Amino acid sequence: MTGTKNDNQYKTALIGWSLPSIEAADELGRPFVIVGPPHCEQYAEKYDLPFIAWDFDHYKKNYSMEDVWEQSEELYQLLKEENTGLAVPLFEDTVEWAAAVNGRIKEDPKIFKHSLLFRHKGKMKRRALLGGLKVGVFEEANSKEEVKQFFRRVNDAMLKAGEEDQDPVHVKAFDKAGDVGHRIIRTEADIDALEDEAFPNLVESHLDGVEVSCEVFVHNGNIQFLNITEYIVFGYSMMVPPSPEIEKQRKKIRGAVQSLIRAFDIQYGLIHPEFFIDEEGKISFIEVAARIPGGNIFDLIKKTYDFNPFQAHILCSDPNTSEEDLRSFFPKERKSKGHAGSLMVYPRVKSIEKLNVPQELEEHPGFDRHTMFTPVQRKVPEMEGFGNPQGVVFFHHDNHDHVREPLRDYADFDFYI
Repeated sequence: MTGTKNDNQYKTALIGWSLPSIEAADELGRPFVIVGPPHCEQYAEKYDLPFIAWDFDHYKKNYSMEDVWEQSEELYQLLKEENTGLAVPLFEDTVEWAAAVNGRIKEDPKIFKHSLLFRHKGKMKRRALLGGLKVGVFEEANSKEEVKQFFRRVNDAMLKAGEEDQDPVHVKAFDKAGDVGHRIIRTEADIDALEDEAFPNLVESHLDGVEVSCEVFVHNGNIQFLNITEYIVFGYSMMVPPSPEIEKQRKKIRGAVQSLIRAFDIQYGLIHPEFFIDEEGKISFIEVAARIPGGNIFDLIKKTYDFNPFQAHILCSDPNTSEEDLRSFFPKERKSKGHAGSLMVYPRVKSIEKLNVPQELEEHPGFDRHTMFTPVQRKVPEMEGFGNPQGVVFFHHDNHDHVREPLRDYADFDFYI
């Protein structure tokens, strides 16, 4: 679908940097302006893209999330000159910036304050709990001693205090995406190993079950399309749509998502919640983001459902998009073209000598393609968390086992040696 009507011809500000989102705005025929990191300016100039350089890293280092409202006045004035009527966040650290711009456009600071529910995991968990969602036990911790006290209290409640096989707890950074800042605490020695930069943080009890994410396009408070992504090996591989066992739970998952939308008073845009589903089918809330998901999930959606989720993100973020346009845009959720999977590849060596792609992988019935390459810079940089993948292996097949099995079996394979 292209050329969606924009009667006012206001510009959409794309806050961050995503080439597929830029292409999506262009394909929709919507005027746009990019607010991106300074290092992207040269690319924008080369391809004549409307661009405003904004140093998000500078503000992140020198100001808190709560300070963004005051710091956003200059950006708002620049965008006002561009006749901007809507801001759309593209990655984690731009969620509050887009909300600040939208809040100034609408003259409603609550729009900005609302965005902090998606950026501060402590606020997020409390809002979910108050909204009736099932969550684990959690607290905010400011020191190692507070983490130890939480760890002891959880295991005391589970009657495991002092035992060797104690229940783990999780330490998570308040404002980081994915696994960055996430530590699993199994012993008090793990707590002693935490660095000072890890505080303050969220500490919570462990929840069992299969982990799934949902990519939910919301307009006027209603679900327009719900994708369910199954995490095969957390941090490494995922599949869209999920296995039949999880697909049977779609109605229950939709109910959990609708509860989340009500609890967080979500009206427009894209949300990316994560849930655990235990053996009894009970669903527990993990967290929710309000930006494009990682792991190439949008590519998997595009492959299996034959619509452009980057376009959907822009359309659903705009209150002026008509219900008619949305009905004609989205396909049926249960009519997918097979299953698609992505395996993110992280080098486990300090220096790359060569690429090692086994022939049996390329001959596998579910293999689609890969984006791995031997880099010019052979030294592998140190990264927090999993870091950035050095390529992705994509799978696609009508039989979900031909996608799920290699996603599981090759997660620990050394593609770089």
